[in-house]
Amino acid sequence: MTPSAARHRVVFCSYRSGLYVATIAFTVLSFFCGIAHSAPRASPVFTIVRSAPAGGQPVTGRLFLMISRTNEPEVRLQSTWFNSPEIVAVNVHELAAGQSQTVDASALGTPLRSLEELPEGDYYVQAVLNVYSQVHRADGHTLWVHLDRGEGQQFNKSPGNLYSEVQKLHIRGAQSYRLTLNRVIPAIQPPLDTQWVKYIRIQSQLLTKFWGKPIYLGAVVLLPNGYAQHPEVRYPVIYYQRGHFNLMPPFDFATHEIEEKAWDRREWQSAGFESGYAFYQSWKSDHFPRMIAVSFLDPTPLGDWSGGVNSVNNGPYGDALMTELIPEIEREFRTIRDSNARMLTGKASGGREALALLLHHPDVFGGVWVFHPWAFTFRHYFTLDIYGEDNAFVVPTANLPEWAHSASNWLPVVRPILRTPDDVPVASFQQLSQHDAVMASMAGGDCLGADDAILGPVGTDGYPQPLWSRKTGKIDPDVAAYWGEHGDLVNYLRAHWSTLGPLLVGKIHLYDGEMDHFYRNQGVHFLEDFLSQTKDPHEPGEFHYGALAADWQPMTNAELVGIMADHIVKNVPAGTDLTWKQQ
Repeated sequence: MTPSAARHRVVFCSYRSGLYVATIAFTVLSFFCGIAHSAPRASPVFTIVRSAPAGGQPVTGRLFLMISRTNEPEVRLQSTWFNSPEIVAVNVHELAAGQSQTVDASALGTPLRSLEELPEGDYYVQAVLNVYSQVHRADGHTLWVHLDRGEGQQFNKSPGNLYSEVQKLHIRGAQSYRLTLNRVIPAIQPPLDTQWVKYIRIQSQLLTKFWGKPIYLGAVVLLPNGYAQHPEVRYPVIYYQRGHFNLMPPFDFATHEIEEKAWDRREWQSAGFESGYAFYQSWKSDHFPRMIAVSFLDPTPLGDWSGGVNSVNNGPYGDALMTELIPEIEREFRTIRDSNARMLTGKASGGREALALLLHHPDVFGGVWVFHPWAFTFRHYFTLDIYGEDNAFVVPTANLPEWAHSASNWLPVVRPILRTPDDVPVASFQQLSQHDAVMASMAGGDCLGADDAILGPVGTDGYPQPLWSRKTGKIDPDVAAYWGEHGDLVNYLRAHWSTLGPLLVGKIHLYDGEMDHFYRNQGVHFLEDFLSQTKDPHEPGEFHYGALAADWQPMTNAELVGIMADHIVKNVPAGTDLTWKQQ
């Protein structure tokens, strides 16, 4: 199948009281934006040429045109989500050296939908070609996908991808511009091991068989103080899930102060935890629990994380983590190979992955501490109930208070997905869907499309079947039912409580702010309600909520390690060697 025949895919990354006024404001904005867009304007046209010096075989992939008001950092390295430059993308098939591809107003963009909406002005412009490989998957489907090369599915950093030099252009009207793909992103130098941090990379036999190409898994391992000096000691392990790909050590461990923007510093301070350097000061201090911490690196050909579960789209990632990567970690490092000495924690997407690992493998792990987890129960997929609603872009009239019904009769209320701690919507489902449609092509994308790959069925063309149309927002009820059966963790608990319940007693700990950025607190409350009614055994779990807080953590990372260490000591069998705690 050629890219032109394949469907464009997206992959991204609770509304209740208090949102109605904000969503109606969103509605008005969308209404007037629609009026503004109704008058077509002359549009610039870009010709992107693949230079002969780039050489090599014809390439197939996704071509991105990036337009920014700044070149700091370089345009291609600028964030591509909420503070994105303008990005316009098209598929290319077998583009040979010397050939060109036109990008014009017909190509979908984000955050502006089209080049015709771009205001006249001075811009920095750059093109990047994300190179795909054809794979013959074990399920019989032939796909074009980007195979990760150690960068974690980051198209702007992936070795072998082509890109142009940055040009500063004055863009206006129906003018023509030309960029040349004359550079190649070089191979990534593997990170170097240190006294504290070690890196693992293995080829997964299970995933290689599924994809028909070599597929790799990795891990970042943080060692305790004195590990080399005490070769007789074995240590408990904290499996710290990041979800989306990140080479930073667990807990952002850093042996020196890292220069950061004031905004980044305010974010972690408001969330409640400390800097990576402050954590290091605790980690190496006397009388601090000596434990090993591990983060997984599990990008798939369809996204930058696997969710820690098996998937008909991604393949047996859950099995590969449990039977290949974890055993390799425990062979190479001196771990205590007991479920009571394996802890799980994670935030956001990593929080959902940590929770899924515990629920699917309760006999392997001794507990989980989850913070503002990515949506894991789909009565509350952020502000969307995928089972009871038919459109992801608008809020049904029935969900609004009576005083808002008259407005909704003629003006649909836009569904938000992201907000500030003051409850002001920042982005809608429709906006993120548009972004995802640009970043995706045959496969891949950002967070929303990653969920399609992790949770959904395979489409007739071999690519993930999306839960909703990225163009209209219409939800596919068959896909919603599939998500409910195969990915909804509360549904999974409900269906298997008689066997899971006895293995989960005392193991579940969740934390979220009541003003969670993605409204994820609603799903956390839903899980709490379910657990509060469990019987045989009754296991309510432990839940804490921060009032008027967003991404909230009521303890520092160092304090969290101490809490997990105490949990291990309390639950390991009598007579277990506790040298690691007393070292």
